[in-house]
Amino acid sequence: MPLVCLTDFEAHAREHLSKSTWDFIEGGADDCLTRDDNIAAFKKIRLRPRYLKDVSKVDTRTTIQGEEISTPICIAPTGFHCLAWPDGEMSTARAAQAAGICYITSTYASCSLENIVATAPGGLRWFQLYVHPNRQLNKQLIQKVESLGFKALVITVDAPKVGNRRHNITNQVDLMKNLLLKDLGSPEKIDALTEVVAAVKGKIEVYLDGGIRTGNDVLKALALGAKCVFLGRPILWGLAYKGEHGVEEVLNILKNEFHTSMTLTGCRSVAEISRDLIQFSKL
Repeated sequence: MPLVCLTDFEAHAREHLSKSTWDFIEGGADDCLTRDDNIAAFKKIRLRPRYLKDVSKVDTRTTIQGEEISTPICIAPTGFHCLAWPDGEMSTARAAQAAGICYITSTYASCSLENIVATAPGGLRWFQLYVHPNRQLNKQLIQKVESLGFKALVITVDAPKVGNRRHNITNQVDLMKNLLLKDLGSPEKIDALTEVVAAVKGKIEVYLDGGIRTGNDVLKALALGAKCVFLGRPILWGLAYKGEHGVEEVLNILKNEFHTSMTLTGCRSVAEISRDLIQFSKL
């Protein structure tokens, strides 16, 4: 049977990955409240439909940091993609290049940076950096990724201490002492988004990762001020399904859902997405 939504990919990954790998990918810190709340928070928001507009042509393209992408749905940094598929991040990079979106490579990629770049030389790539206490090591790594054509640094600032990932402790998984999936310790991100957007006052672009599971979620995030969203776990689910082709399927499903959401809310371009499309549930 074909997989038709992101939850299908999640179910497939749960069934086919080893328990320790699944727990590593899916687990959060402590009671996993933040992980679960990130998903639930989107369900509190409703979109207002807009009719009697010409939506025969809907364009999902946008830009981030001056670079055009095919849709505001990109790939967040997560580590050790080889746990989900043999050539790991190389598959992810090829899928991102084919989709015309940005891929943020993790400090803890399981493939060499050189191989990731070589397999997708035309892709838009940023690099996620955990800042090391040794500044010389940071400098050397930054110089390396710059020489390899990475266009931006994504610096993790919310991990002063390693989260208590209970599943990894139970399964005796310690791939890297301070490996974390991105931003596991933050509050419900869609709720925090409006505060961040208000605080920066348009001076910088704001992105969101965490909890995105449908095209509706993407539209909600953009309507509340995000310039782009980034996917973490769903990319690993796609990898576990069919490598780069599984990632491409995940991205295509989400892009098509987002296109439908734009159409039904009367948005012919990403620039037309605005806060007035949002209604918070009274439930």
